[in-house]
Amino acid sequence: MMIGIMLNKSEAKEIEYLIKKELEELLSDFKDDQIEPMVKSVLEERYHALFRLFTLLASPAECTRFCRRKQEYQ
Repeated sequence: MMIGIMLNKSEAKEIEYLIKKELEELLSDFKDDQIEPMVKSVLEERYHALFRLFTLLASPAECTRFCRRKQEYQ
């Protein structure tokens, strides 16, 4: 299944901004030791979905800001 969407520049920037904020929130949640492992696994799925979407909108330099090192999620 493939779904397409057409955005103008301002709409793309707005969506990029929203995804960025959500990714920042998820990255901070991953560092919180009080969050249960089951919840973190759900957050991990959400992170991967948002990050894949973010890579379609953002520059590679911006994407590297939100990349997680393998040791962070093992």
